[in-house]
Amino acid sequence: MLAKRIIPCLDVRDGRTVKGVNFVNLRDAGDAVELASLYASQGADELTFLDITATVEERKTFTALVRRIADVIDIPFTVGGGIKTVSDVGVLLESGADKISINSAAVRDPSLIDTLSKEFGSQCVVCAIDVRETSDSPFRWEVYVNGGRLATGLDAISWGKEVADRGAGEILLTSMDHDGTKQGFAIELTNTFSNQLDIPIIASGGAGTMEHFAEILIKGAADAALAASLFHFHEIDIPDLKIFLQKRGIPIRLTN
Repeated sequence: MLAKRIIPCLDVRDGRTVKGVNFVNLRDAGDAVELASLYASQGADELTFLDITATVEERKTFTALVRRIADVIDIPFTVGGGIKTVSDVGVLLESGADKISINSAAVRDPSLIDTLSKEFGSQCVVCAIDVRETSDSPFRWEVYVNGGRLATGLDAISWGKEVADRGAGEILLTSMDHDGTKQGFAIELTNTFSNQLDIPIIASGGAGTMEHFAEILIKGAADAALAASLFHFHEIDIPDLKIFLQKRGIPIRLTN
């Protein structure tokens, strides 16, 4: 069985790492480069960097900051925010990213997923899907874009299947209802994606305890678990989390 992955996430605005609750009420969480270096040294399996206002502000991702982060880490590095074209991706990969994450641009032009997977390989393309549970539509979970500001009317499960069919290598699945609450990941949502799709699912939103990670990796059948504030504010440290998960029988990569 493949080892499950633990992925810290740097949500960055104006060059600083921030974190909120349900995608709002952001607070400063520290210097992105310093945090990235710390997580790499602690044994994080990968690192995700999301420039959370690039799309809304209609600008490209901060490539200078991507370069600075890439210089201090030696683990796979995913970058997202403001990506719209093949050239955008080329610049980020040249700046040190290993993978790119697309969300709003993919919803607006799904063929972008096909184009990027053919140009750079599926392993390079992560499709981020931000969802809220809905009670007034024919489906249960709805896709949101623009940093969670805009409802799309898309069924999250159907969109996930289309993303996979078009060549995305994995999905970063964020429950906006759970984000920042520390009440646990969205287990049913994640399990549904994991069981209906053939590509890896990274679960995001809601981590509050080590047990929450165990639940999403076992009951949610996630391939990886992503978290932010828990790590940023040292409520849980990655080495301790990995030892805990290993003791639960979860395949995990431990560093020496």
